[in-house]
Amino acid sequence: MPIFQSFPTLFSKAISNKQPNRVIMKGIHSILLACFLALAFACFLASAFDPSPLQDFCVAINDPKDTVFVNGKFCKDPKLAVADDFFFPVLNKPGNTYNRVGSNVTTVNVDQIPGLNTLGISLVRIDYAPYCENPPHTHPRGTEILVVVQGTLYVGFVTSNPENRLITKILYPGDVFVFPIGLIHFQYNVGNTPAVAFAGLSSQNAGVITIANAVFGSNPPINPDVLTKAFQLDKNVVTHLQSIF
Repeated sequence: MPIFQSFPTLFSKAISNKQPNRVIMKGIHSILLACFLALAFACFLASAFDPSPLQDFCVAINDPKDTVFVNGKFCKDPKLAVADDFFFPVLNKPGNTYNRVGSNVTTVNVDQIPGLNTLGISLVRIDYAPYCENPPHTHPRGTEILVVVQGTLYVGFVTSNPENRLITKILYPGDVFVFPIGLIHFQYNVGNTPAVAFAGLSSQNAGVITIANAVFGSNPPINPDVLTKAFQLDKNVVTHLQSIF
């Protein structure tokens, strides 16, 4: 860098020309000030970061005339905002749990409440039939904080490699539990009556990846040889699982 290279040169010239100490110190002070400003600017650049993703991906294009899409949603003129932009009325209604896993998640994110755009928060209601579950899944873009309002839930999450440590808890009405962003987690109703929980997520669109659905129900299907090796299962078991997801 020219700033650092100039220091020895200036110093040697000052000595050889027998300049007064005041001139030497003034030159050194100027160089140190320039170095400090350069370092401060570099630290400022290092502290910058990319915006958080609000969808699975946002593919770059060279010509914006081809298509226009943003990371999230376009914004309405604030002067045109109305109460209904910040309102959603249905979380008082139980979700339909007549399905394969016996649970239902009612989502309230930016798709339901446009006013959530850019606010970094969303909400879900989860209904569980007796002895049924919200199966293992992840939220790639949000941490979840869950509160039980009815029933008893066995909940947990698994830490990342290499520990893969399971952390679990039995929750009762009023209990709160946190699932860190991106980690596989689940809730299981251990009671013989329906259960209900509400959860907040730290994203306007946290996303959800249900592990079994993603692995065995992808479209098109993953090559069975891949899953046979990954899960150490018989290939017939893998193809059967793919047929039911």
